[in-house]
Amino acid sequence: MNTWIALLRGINVGGKHIIPMKELVRLMEENGFANVKTYIQSGNVVFQSPARPGDEIGVLIAQKFGFKPDIFILSEKELKTAMANNPYEPDLGKNVHFFFCDREDPPIDVEFLESLRAPSEEYTLTGNVFYLHAPEGIGRSKMVEKLGKAFPREVSMTARNLNTMNKLLEMIDANL
Repeated sequence: MNTWIALLRGINVGGKHIIPMKELVRLMEENGFANVKTYIQSGNVVFQSPARPGDEIGVLIAQKFGFKPDIFILSEKELKTAMANNPYEPDLGKNVHFFFCDREDPPIDVEFLESLRAPSEEYTLTGNVFYLHAPEGIGRSKMVEKLGKAFPREVSMTARNLNTMNKLLEMIDANL
């Protein structure tokens, strides 16, 4: 069995696309996934499966909950590589964000990002992960508010902060 991480995009936000995590665990376990564990309500799932899931999880969610979220599947190695490639200090918690893109090295409009970037913000793109250090928080960041416009329309992404990433690593190491 291999360990996988599923990052569900846009669930349980603002009362829309609600997926209770206990129901998601049960749904996945009933359909052949093992050792399914979730972290917080924003769609972070660590589980085991012999092979990388394709669209199965999205189809199961659509059948059970009536909508199909974007789901980013990472192997244990891919998650650890994303963490190792983080160019910012490992203890910055909520101030560092990982934006996982659904393609490697997507083109970005750097000029647009620079026009929005606060003086304290830093960013870098490595592979399919856009790393952002926002010391004043992402709630106030004009860059985060319009980040999607810096990427081509067909690029999908989901974000997690460094605290969540660290917790996912702990879950892998402690449980699987």
